[in-house]
Amino acid sequence: MSNTLEAAPPHIKLAVDLIMLLEQHELPADQVLTALDIVKSDYQQKLSNCEKEKSSM
Repeated sequence: MSNTLEAAPPHIKLAVDLIMLLEQHELPADQVLTALDIVKSDYQQKLSNCEKEKSSM
């Protein structure tokens, strides 16, 4: 990992790791994008649930 990446915010490091993992599997881009849509939707729901829990406290 380069010095620039080591100093990067955690979400950038995660993105780079995910890109590397996906590229290693040599998956078709359309399948990756479809899967990422599902992952994004899942995490948006988790975030929404977490925010609802915080506001009800």
